[in-house]
Amino acid sequence: MPTATVSEKGQVTIPSAIRKKAGIGPRSRVAVTLSEQGIVLRPVRSISDVLGIFKDCTGGKPMDWEKAREEMEIAVAEQVAHE
Repeated sequence: MPTATVSEKGQVTIPSAIRKKAGIGPRSRVAVTLSEQGIVLRPVRSISDVLGIFKDCTGGKPMDWEKAREEMEIAVAEQVAHE
């Protein structure tokens, strides 16, 4: 089991192998909680982590969000009109 040392400032370096497996990179944020087993660190994902997830839906082209919104508003209006 890897170990780490706490500095005088309370800082701990997470061992490299664990950082890689957890997807923690430079300037990553982690949530720190206390459980019955001890201290738990979990990566906190940011919005930038999901950039590009719609790429496959758009054929690799940038998404036109304004057009998508207009199309959705029309679809909802048509559905409401038919109810």
